[in-house]
Amino acid sequence: MAQDVQNSDSNAVVAASAADHAETESAGTAVIPADAIPNPGFPPHRKRVTDTDPKKEKRAVRTVYTLFWLSIIGSIGAIASYMAFPIESGDREMLRLNTLFMGLGMTLSLFGIGLAAIHWGKSLMVDSEGIDERHPVRGDDETRTEAAHIFQQANAESGFGRRSLIRNSLIGALVAFPLPGIVILRSLAPQDQDPVALLKETMWDNGVRLTIDPSGRPIKASEVTIGSVFHVIPDGLNDLEHKLDEKAKSIVLLMRLNPDQLIEDENRKGWSYDGIVAYSKVCTHVGCPVALYEQHTHHLLCPCHQSQFDVTRHCEVIFGPAKRPLPQLPITVDDEGYLIAQSDFTEPVGPSFWERVS
Repeated sequence: MAQDVQNSDSNAVVAASAADHAETESAGTAVIPADAIPNPGFPPHRKRVTDTDPKKEKRAVRTVYTLFWLSIIGSIGAIASYMAFPIESGDREMLRLNTLFMGLGMTLSLFGIGLAAIHWGKSLMVDSEGIDERHPVRGDDETRTEAAHIFQQANAESGFGRRSLIRNSLIGALVAFPLPGIVILRSLAPQDQDPVALLKETMWDNGVRLTIDPSGRPIKASEVTIGSVFHVIPDGLNDLEHKLDEKAKSIVLLMRLNPDQLIEDENRKGWSYDGIVAYSKVCTHVGCPVALYEQHTHHLLCPCHQSQFDVTRHCEVIFGPAKRPLPQLPITVDDEGYLIAQSDFTEPVGPSFWERVS
C-alpha cells in the first residue's frame, strides 16, 4: 500500500512539472537546454613576426618568389631532361636517367608552387579573424557591388596587386608548370606520318590469310563452327620487328553465325563467307579491345565502357558511348579452304575522333 502511495506522489510531481512547462512553452517547440554553451568569441589576436619585424617580412617575400622561381627551374629542367636523355633507342640506362631527372624536375615544379603558396598565405597575407554571415544570394546591383568589394578586399589582403615580385613569379611558375606535360604528351603523337593514314592502313590486304592469335596458324573455314569465336591476326605479323604496333590496329574477331541470322546490306553481302564474319577488335569509342562475345544474343561487349555491338547487323552500336559500328574486314576462302581477306578495312579502325567524312 505504501508503494502505491509513493508511485502516486511521483506521478503527481511529474504531471505538475509538465503543466508548468506547458505554461511557459508553446506546443510543438523543441527542447531548449538550460545549460547552452555561450559564444566564446574570438581568441586574443597573436601577431606574426612578419607583422612586427620589417626584416622578417622582406625575408618572407624573398622566400616566396624564390620558391616560385625554383618551380619554374624545375619545369624547364624536366623538359631539358626529356630532350637530353632520349628514350627512342630503347636503351635502359637512358630510360632510367630520363625517368629520374624528369621526375625530379616535375617534383621541384609542383612542390615549389605549393610551398610558396602556403608560405605566402601563412606569413604575408593579412592575418585577421572575421565572420562570414549567411545571406540569400541575389543577383541585384547591390550584390554585384558587394562582390566587387570582396575581390578588392581580397586583393588588398593578399597583396597580389602590390607585391609585384611575388605576383610575376607566381604567374611564371603557373605558366611553366604544365609545359613538361605538354611536351611529353605531344611526343606520343606520330611525328612523321598522319595518324589518320596510320589507322586507315593495316597489314590486311587481298589474299592475306587469317591466322590465330598469337600462334599465327592459318584458319580453315571448316574449323569455325557456329557460335565459336577466334582472335585473329594477319599472316606474317609475328615476323615484323615492331609487331605490337601493327597488331594494335590489325587485331580481328572472327565469328560464325547461322547465315539466316545475318541482316546484311546489299553492298556487303559478299564480305562474309557462309555465316563467318570478321570485325575489328578495336572499340570505336576509345580503342579498348572488344573481346566479349555473347553467343545467344550475338552481341559484342567492350569491357571498358560497356559499348555493345550487334554482330547480326554489321556490328552497329546498340548500347554505350561508342558512336559508330566496328569496321568489318571483307573475307573469303582460297583454293585450299583457308580464310583470307579480300582487302584492307574500308575505314579507319579505332576511336571516332580521327578525321572522318562522316
